Amino acid sequence: GDTVAFVEVKARAHLDDARDAIGALKRRRFSRAVRAWLSRNPWAMTKTLRADAVFVAPHSWPRHLPAAFEIEMEA
Repeated sequence: GDTVAFVEVKARAHLDDARDAIGALKRRRFSRAVRAWLSRNPWAMTKTLRADAVFVAPHSWPRHLPAAFEIEMEA
């Protein structure tokens, strides 16, 4: 469709620890990677861009969180 979802996957011993692992520094690095990808794929600039997260832990179902955080489009 009209959405490009970028997904951060975090695996930890517990799902709560996986959620907590996406801090400010990780979000900035993620956003920088998205901007780099967009510079090579300009067709996607007209799409809705979304930062999702998937959290994984042993003995638990993975959890998908759509729109987990905002993508920083300016450096």
